[in-house]
This record gives sequence, C-alpha cells and structure tokens, in this order.
Amino acid sequence: MGKKDLYRPNVAMIIVSHKYPEQKELFIAQRNDLLDIWQFPQGGIDEGEEVKVALFRELEEEIGTGKASIVGEYPEWISYDFPPKIAKKMTPYKGQTQRYFLLKLEKNAQINLDTHHPEFSDYKFVSVDEALQMSAHFKKPVYERVISYFKEEGYL
Repeated sequence: MGKKDLYRPNVAMIIVSHKYPEQKELFIAQRNDLLDIWQFPQGGIDEGEEVKVALFRELEEEIGTGKASIVGEYPEWISYDFPPKIAKKMTPYKGQTQRYFLLKLEKNAQINLDTHHPEFSDYKFVSVDEALQMSAHFKKPVYERVISYFKEEGYL
C-alpha cells in the first residue's frame, strides 16, 4: 500500500443522553478549528491499542467523561476520504477507516469540552435529522449509513 492509500484507524461514537431510549437525541459537537463544522466525537486508535480501549480513551479526551455504556456497534470498518484542504494537514493519510459505536451517557456523566487538547467549542443534543443537516458534507454519507444501520437494528 502506497502512502496515498493509507487510512488512519479511528473510533467514532454516536452518543445518546441518559434519557435514551425514551429520547433519541444525538450528541453533536462544534469543532473549534473549522468554522461551523459539527460532528460526532472520534479519534485515532494508537498502534497496538484495542478498539474499545481507544473508544473510551477518546471519549474522555474529546468530551471529558468516560461515563457511558455501549448500546450498539456498527459491524464493520467504514472509510472516507479527507477533502483536499484537510488532507494536506493529515499527511500521510488519505482518509480514515472507522469503527462506530452507539453510546449512552450515564445519568451522572458530566460533559467537559475544556480537555487537555480541546477539539470542540460547543455541543448540543439534536434529532437525527438535525445531526445530519449540521454535519460536514464529506462525513454525511458515513453518518447516514451508520445511523441507518442503528435504526434498522431498532436502536434509533
């Protein structure tokens, strides 16, 4: 595989509040480095790291809590390419290959975006449709596919 074919291994999470399943609103956060870009939390898997260990590490690093439980898991890796503007910053990676999880926050979970390396400036819980409308164009097909799967499985 050439450098241009490399995809960064990554975990990604669709998070619902502790009010789930009665309320099926999704956590979405605004990036602090890109104007008006909202996304689900995600992050790289370190070499040799187990996927679920990376999931909870990234949860803590991105939104300041590890107080959540896994509700569901997308059954395969799913990939996307970075747009050219972002790809320049992500050398040598062409895109990301991700494992998606549906997480439910515990009732006492406290979200804190002021983490060691803050990536987000704001967050909110929104409907599935709102999350898709607010997401970056290059991530939307992945989001739609994963959300569709969780809907088919009866989670959303």
